[in-house]
Amino acid sequence: MKLFLFDFDGVLVDSLDIYEKTVTECLIKINQPLTRGREEFLELFEGNFYESLVQKGVDLEAFMKASIDILARVKIKDIKPIEGVVPIVEELHKNHCLIVISSNETASIREALELFKYDGYFKEILGSDFMLSKKDKILYAIKKYQLSPDDIYYIGDTTGDIKEGKQAGVKTVGITWGWHSKEKMVSAKPDYLFYKPAQLLQLN
Repeated sequence: MKLFLFDFDGVLVDSLDIYEKTVTECLIKINQPLTRGREEFLELFEGNFYESLVQKGVDLEAFMKASIDILARVKIKDIKPIEGVVPIVEELHKNHCLIVISSNETASIREALELFKYDGYFKEILGSDFMLSKKDKILYAIKKYQLSPDDIYYIGDTTGDIKEGKQAGVKTVGITWGWHSKEKMVSAKPDYLFYKPAQLLQLN
């Protein structure tokens, strides 16, 4: 058995517009707005999202507090599933353990998984309310499931995902249908780089 750790936004669902709007509104609310639009937003995911905010001088406690009301207004049905991913997840689930590791909140992820027919494929959802560091969440999964890091794959769509997967010592899988460009993902040097969901079955 292998352990597949899936990032959520950009890998399983197309949520860039919604997530960017949410983060932008939170930062405006605490008077620390983004000034360069999407480019600056995507730069926050070149490392750990929450650490990137702190490095920009954002008061993380104020940001998290501001996000409560704004996240409550997000309509999950406005997010779209990534075409072709559900059957791949279903296939991997047959012989392996699947978990979601994300910077998003668990309740929103769970609602979206149910809506888009992913329900039942993932053993756990480790969202921002569990830990903020993806590296720490991966280390938690290694310890809990007692598998060799060689049998654990973290699948992400940003250079930050790949960095945190490498820091945790697991196999890293970069995908190019998500938030960061193909060029950025190549520069992160993941162990695997896939251009379409069906290629994930090579890991089966």
